[in-house]
Amino acid sequence: MIELYGMGSPNVRKPGIMLEELGLDYTLHHVAVFRGDQFEPSFLALNPLGKVPVLIDHARGNGTPIYESGAILIYLAETYGALLPATGTGRYEVLEWLMVQKAGIGPMFGQHNHFQLLGPRADPYAAARYRTQAETLYRQLDERLATRNWIAGGAYSIADIAIFPWAGYLEQHGFAPAAHPNLLRWRDAIAARPAVARMQQRFGAAFSEQNTRRNATPEQLDRFFARPPTNPPADFSAVTKA
Repeated sequence: MIELYGMGSPNVRKPGIMLEELGLDYTLHHVAVFRGDQFEPSFLALNPLGKVPVLIDHARGNGTPIYESGAILIYLAETYGALLPATGTGRYEVLEWLMVQKAGIGPMFGQHNHFQLLGPRADPYAAARYRTQAETLYRQLDERLATRNWIAGGAYSIADIAIFPWAGYLEQHGFAPAAHPNLLRWRDAIAARPAVARMQQRFGAAFSEQNTRRNATPEQLDRFFARPPTNPPADFSAVTKA
């Protein structure tokens, strides 16, 4: 049995897709991050950073928790022998683009999300910076996919799995789908995979952040967004109303 701790965020959906692609038996554990479950001692014993996802493999692993979504994808690919070339340049091409997601797409898109929540209350320089970074990454992805079906390595891989959940923000981020035809083609191809459909259905049934988001106190939101008391006040009502 494999256990996956998390919620419905892109970083948790990544190992969820991988587990479905591998056809593995796993149990989902909801971590209500807006309520602060990730800061409970029981969860910090799994990941001292207080972040999801966390995976525990009781089947082939030794029960040691594995955290950080990129590390989880590499672990599953190497342990179960799929979606990551074992050797050669193709392997490192996949790992390169996995790192692009971890070091670029995830942080930049996540920060853009954050400043979108604040709307006109956001610092204009910071908001513009992250929008520009997101715009550049979407363009680079579209250009990359203009000459290939998959992101790296010549075949569907953990690089595609890592980037796919984040690519769903294109419209929410205010960028024109018609300007990114190759990205949309690639995104549609992955969304049509049976494993992705199974993940979406299973995650939808297991994870619901609506209640914990709507009921989150200002103190819980400050803790979730890592806002110290010395920071200027911010209105995160968009989170609780969503």
